[in-house]
Amino acid sequence: MTRPVLLWPNPVLRRPADLVDGITDEVRGVWDGMVEVMEAMPGVGLAAPQIGVGLALAVVDASEARGQAVRMANPEVLHASVQMREHEEASPCLPGVSAVISRPRAVTVRFLNESGEVEERDFVGLWATSVQHQIDHLAGRMYFDRLSRVKRDMLLRKARKA
Repeated sequence: MTRPVLLWPNPVLRRPADLVDGITDEVRGVWDGMVEVMEAMPGVGLAAPQIGVGLALAVVDASEARGQAVRMANPEVLHASVQMREHEEASPCLPGVSAVISRPRAVTVRFLNESGEVEERDFVGLWATSVQHQIDHLAGRMYFDRLSRVKRDMLLRKARKA
């Protein structure tokens, strides 16, 4: 069953997600649903709060071929490159608008993987941007929170009109 994406300003999108104690069949089911939603958008990532699940779960697939989704529980950035990368970001939670956001070009992330093991992985380029975008969602932040107040207000006004 595909869950609907919550729309801004749903308060769930502002709540930090709860850490996952372990990888269970329920968690795997949430991940499966998240991959379905991400592919249907189509998008390169999704965080569980975006579909109303308050757990620190994220999926990312920035591959050209697709079908390469990385499933993460409790992801955290351990290291970030000093070199920045600008990319136009958007969210299905705020349809019709986007903004250019500057984030580290590469990050090393630690997370629980599908097997329940702690994994550290390097992400570069679009993969890194998407992982950081999802980690922001898990902390109750949206991509537009990284904009100046003026740009953020303009983006939100434009979204209300869309």
